[in-house]
Amino acid sequence: MAAVSCCFFKLSHSGRLNPSRPSFSCSASQPSQNNIKVIINGAAKEIGRAAVVAVTKARGMELAGAVDNHFLGEDIGLLCDMEEPLEIPVVSDLTMVLGSISQGKEVGVVIDFTDPSTVYENVKQATAFGMKSVVYVPRIKPETVSALSALCDKATMGCLVAPTLSIGSILLQQAVIMASFHYNNVEIVESRPNATDLPSPEATQIANNISNLGQIYNREDSSTDVQARGQVIGEDGVRVHSMVLPGLPSSTQVYFSSPGDVTIITVIYLKTKLKIMFSNTTCWTQVYTVKHDIVDVRSLMPGLLLAIRKVVRLKVTRKHARILHQLMFLLTI
Repeated sequence: MAAVSCCFFKLSHSGRLNPSRPSFSCSASQPSQNNIKVIINGAAKEIGRAAVVAVTKARGMELAGAVDNHFLGEDIGLLCDMEEPLEIPVVSDLTMVLGSISQGKEVGVVIDFTDPSTVYENVKQATAFGMKSVVYVPRIKPETVSALSALCDKATMGCLVAPTLSIGSILLQQAVIMASFHYNNVEIVESRPNATDLPSPEATQIANNISNLGQIYNREDSSTDVQARGQVIGEDGVRVHSMVLPGLPSSTQVYFSSPGDVTIITVIYLKTKLKIMFSNTTCWTQVYTVKHDIVDVRSLMPGLLLAIRKVVRLKVTRKHARILHQLMFLLTI
């Protein structure tokens, strides 16, 4: 059995990946010869339907259940416009599906696309039946993540809470971390179609990623009593400005600057569209552009399948932090 160290990696000044908090370790066991039994909770949602198709087509996986409170009794395959029915009806009882899968010896994973108010009980039920969970629930609260961590610690069971399933978005955030070592000033400006949960999880995640790196930003304007200067996230002076602009696509911009040198990282979400642009104003011939577009939830499926394959191999061996809250970790092992 091969052992690996599992933690959230941040880039050092030298450009190498180093663990920021080596708070836990896990071991990677040999993959099972049987298919991974996958239960999708929230299967009738748009992302749930995409997951049904992806899991059905994925090698080494098998859809074992579809849970939702809508379209009860309908065949999930037909609901997802697949050519043939899967003979798996949509049901509302997660416990019943978990019980039927746990009778066998196959490895089981529950994918949770529900909502922040129910995710804890869902993971608790899955853990009781010996199944690991992959949670992708936007706007999940930090206290819920902490509660899940305590639950998984007590049960000695791994769980992955993914802020994003987009591999391209993770690479984008790595680019932000890399740029943060070279600039002393940073501002995050975002626009959203409504005023729900501002600053957004995306902006907060970016601010957290570039904090605690030994860099203090915006030293020349450290005053925080002027509201127009935005909200400071963390202790390193990263400011976030949130605008509510109905009718426009959600977008996030990260501005880095030093005298005579400006870098702009632009993230635009259509159903999501992301674009990063680095421009150096001191050298007019140097423009570095990275563009990443997401126009459909199906583009999140490679990240989901990666999360499923990784979480089934996690076997916690230490008594701390049994939960992974960064999909970025998956790209580093």
